[in-house]
Amino acid sequence: MSTLPIASPRQVRRAAVALVRSDGRAFAAVLALNAAAALLGLAGPWLLGRLVDRVRAGATTGDVDRIGLLLLGCALAQILLSRQARYLAHRFGERCAAKVREQLLDRVLALPAGTAERAGTGDLTSRGTADSTAVGETLRDAAPELLVACAQILFILGAILLVSPLLGGCGLLGVLGIALASRWYLRRSRPAYLADRAATAGLAETLSATAHGARTVDALGLGPQRLAAGRAAVAGAHRARMRTLYLRLRFFAAINLSYAVPAALVLPLGAVLVAHGSVTPGAAVATALYLQRIVDPLDTVVILLENLQSSTAAYARVEGLAPAPAPVPAPVPAQGGTGRHEPADDRIRVSGVRYAYPDGPDVLHGLDLDLTPGERLAVVGPSGSGKTTLGRLLAGVERPRTGSVTVGGVPLADLAPERLRRQVVLVTQEHHVFLGTLRDNLEIAAPGAGDAALTAALDAVGWQHDLPDGLDTELGPAATRLDGARAQQLALARVILADPHTLVLDEATALLDPATARHTERALAAALTGRTVIAIAHRLHTAHDADRVAVLAGGRLTALGPHEDLLAEPGPYADLWRTWRTA
Repeated sequence: MSTLPIASPRQVRRAAVALVRSDGRAFAAVLALNAAAALLGLAGPWLLGRLVDRVRAGATTGDVDRIGLLLLGCALAQILLSRQARYLAHRFGERCAAKVREQLLDRVLALPAGTAERAGTGDLTSRGTADSTAVGETLRDAAPELLVACAQILFILGAILLVSPLLGGCGLLGVLGIALASRWYLRRSRPAYLADRAATAGLAETLSATAHGARTVDALGLGPQRLAAGRAAVAGAHRARMRTLYLRLRFFAAINLSYAVPAALVLPLGAVLVAHGSVTPGAAVATALYLQRIVDPLDTVVILLENLQSSTAAYARVEGLAPAPAPVPAPVPAQGGTGRHEPADDRIRVSGVRYAYPDGPDVLHGLDLDLTPGERLAVVGPSGSGKTTLGRLLAGVERPRTGSVTVGGVPLADLAPERLRRQVVLVTQEHHVFLGTLRDNLEIAAPGAGDAALTAALDAVGWQHDLPDGLDTELGPAATRLDGARAQQLALARVILADPHTLVLDEATALLDPATARHTERALAAALTGRTVIAIAHRLHTAHDADRVAVLAGGRLTALGPHEDLLAEPGPYADLWRTWRTA
């Protein structure tokens, strides 16, 4: 189940209105052109009715020719106006679709790292691809066409009532049936389509997890379990899709019946009224043609109404990533009694921190830690002791359940993303190489940095300058592929370029051989002189080089001090050191 929010119908409407207003002139032009085309479309049945009455009254050939030329002129003008309206609608829709995608990307990048990780790649991927595409297509095609079709229906019904109010009432019966069917459908379709989108995202997540872990699945013989999970996800997606199909079938059946009723009534009733002289043959012909003409815009409304339910559900998922109003953090008193929302300095304090992952017990129990700016702190302990969790709290990725993690007196998790990234950078053993050149991958951390700065950062992490085109070498599966160790070096070079106040290294050199890892860590320490470095590692040579060592066990801080002091007295650190040296 996704942890990401879904926008309410009111939020979706508000977002859609704001999007249309951002390009309001183009949208108004599209509506005006389509409205003009629709009005010209009304001329055809009316002129044909006039022609029938003129012929019965003994019209001349000239009269027939003039009416024929008017019909031809109206048809050509309607074609030209419709073509121009469609051209403008496509341009308007593509601009709106681009804005939706750009907003989505900005919002995904602004998500807290912990939120994005818990959401899963399947949900984020489906929102950024299928959902945003559906929204773009709707804004480009469906929204203008739906408004125009509704206008055409109103124009045609008005024309029918003007020609013959009695026969026009038959047309209203069909519209009433469509309105009742639409009301039934709309009340049930939104939750069904939301469930369909969520099931599709769950299927994508399951397939993605199986594909990414294919080697593990093969090595541990987990094929049957992953196959069962895949089948369950497919079955869930199938059930959700069948529910929407059931609603569509019932809806379309009612619509088809609503089409048949007016035609079945108008033809015999028109014949009776003509026989009694209540209406002219021309009026009966015009009414029948108008009722035939109204089928096309009604079809458009019905089809687009069905599409709109799917795209509205997609928009609710896309707009669900819109930032909610953030609670204003309580100001931290500073000297002199004033409040401040910016860190007073770079000192990080951990006070009484407890943390639990969703639906789990506490993994940290009342931690207290005070880091001096510029010190190198090593965090060690057995697997499951809470080292990685502490690193995520120190980097502002997670928020403690109780207690606080502050920098300069301000909670880390309350800092804006841009401010937090300048303050603290977390580097793990999981690194991403973006498509593009080596230069592009480095400039992510320091836009506009010169070649000298980029090269110096690579030198600091022990990079071998052996790529064919140097900084301009294209990286990626279809170009030069970096192995895990070199991808790790690239990530560390980005850190040097970003130059944060505090650096959290969570097994950041795990993919390097021990000698290279130690050289890289020392080079990083030299390059980041004056910065706070927190190293979470299993290789205890990192602790040997640190100013202080924090020892965790069972989510508690069991020892804290310099390496030599901890080694000189019996305790968990001395035991870890002896075990590591003899391993």
